[in-house]
Amino acid sequence: MEKRTSDEVTVVDPAMVRRAVSAAALGNAMEWFDFGVYSYIAVTLGHVFFPSGNPTAQLLSTFGAFAAAFLVRPIGGMVFGPLGDRIGRQKVLAITMIMMAAGTFAIGLIPSYATIGVGAPILLLAARLVQGFSTGGEYGGASTFIAEYAPDKKRGFLGSWLEFGTLAGYVGGAGLVTLMTALLSTHDLHAWGWRIPFLIAGPMGIIGLYLRMRLEETPAFARLEKEARTKEKERREAEKRIGVREMVFGQWRAMLLCVGLVLVFNVTDYMLLSYMPSYLTSELKYDETHGLMVVLGVMVVMMGVQPFAGRLSDRFGRRPVIAAGCAGFLVLSVPALLLIRQGSLAAIALGMGALGLLLVCFTAAMPSALPALFPTKVRYGSLSIGFNISVSLFGGTTPLVVTALIGATGNKMMPAYYMMAAAVIGGIAVWRMSESARRPLPGSPPAVETEAEAREIVRASRGAEAASAA
Repeated sequence: MEKRTSDEVTVVDPAMVRRAVSAAALGNAMEWFDFGVYSYIAVTLGHVFFPSGNPTAQLLSTFGAFAAAFLVRPIGGMVFGPLGDRIGRQKVLAITMIMMAAGTFAIGLIPSYATIGVGAPILLLAARLVQGFSTGGEYGGASTFIAEYAPDKKRGFLGSWLEFGTLAGYVGGAGLVTLMTALLSTHDLHAWGWRIPFLIAGPMGIIGLYLRMRLEETPAFARLEKEARTKEKERREAEKRIGVREMVFGQWRAMLLCVGLVLVFNVTDYMLLSYMPSYLTSELKYDETHGLMVVLGVMVVMMGVQPFAGRLSDRFGRRPVIAAGCAGFLVLSVPALLLIRQGSLAAIALGMGALGLLLVCFTAAMPSALPALFPTKVRYGSLSIGFNISVSLFGGTTPLVVTALIGATGNKMMPAYYMMAAAVIGGIAVWRMSESARRPLPGSPPAVETEAEAREIVRASRGAEAASAA
């Protein structure tokens, strides 16, 4: 580990920080390419795996399998999170990479319902459960990894690249599905074309595994291990066997804040990036290719804005940036959806673009805000558990719940109302959270890029101590 310390100040090598951020973001992009493709090709999967004369029933069945993966994500978080706090972040992130790629690759090999009958949706569900289980350890680990590597003053900017990777994965998935939809006939797409994105997961998983295996452990975790080795054996063993109970109930306030923040983050995320392509096609009868192209363009714009929004969270704080997103969704969800329902390409692009820019407030600030809720010794585990409980209950079920609500009520404005409710809950969480920008992570010393910065912090600390003693 290329790091130095000066009086309990961690000085990290900027080149190593860039390498860690790049590898984590690239690995995350590959995982979310795999996971996101399912959303973009949901209508086709409904025809292949859930034959029915009712398109709404097909879509509900497809999103039901999509949501099922989220039911096991908390279990994955409970397994991989504590494991990451015990054996290290890097090892667990490599394991999740392998499992995610294997689950996605398996989907591309499953025979259709017409070939093996009910066995097809059962195998699809099994593959989705493998994906969900592995993803339970992904976001908490990747965001923890970047947060613990980053200098305090740049944690928001560097953390924003994690969601840049997520968006890049979504763009890759959406671009491939759009290309196939444009080039292949409906018959070919249903017969074999849908398999292509899932089969790509194999080689992509190997690349992601290579990138993650080359990473070194984070400074915060390495420091924790070093401190543990210098203490008595009994205490060291106690620290290494922190249970799920302590990770949840010992951090109950931070856990509630995490659930609230993740709720608004993921409800809006899955609504815009996963559900909207199907909403445009199935509910508004919009051309499938044009709908996917609009979403693709929105994500490209979001990628361009993402790093700048991360810098804003470093300058002005995480709370103002996240609060702006909550306020925006509360006020603009209905007008944006009305624009989308108007039907013209310009109106749809404007409405989706407005929602996308609001979502950037979350994608840019959350990767640095969420890890700062928890101390080092339980950060991976507590964040993974809280994140995945919230995603499973509210985020991943968004397409299924909104589709069901529209079917039950006939009200096609349900997506806007759902996002507004999420914004209210997220706003309450922002109001109760503490500001973490430009401050050390809980349980970790200040992290800086240069020895000069470290000496300045030490001088300031000693001056404060002298003033206090006087």
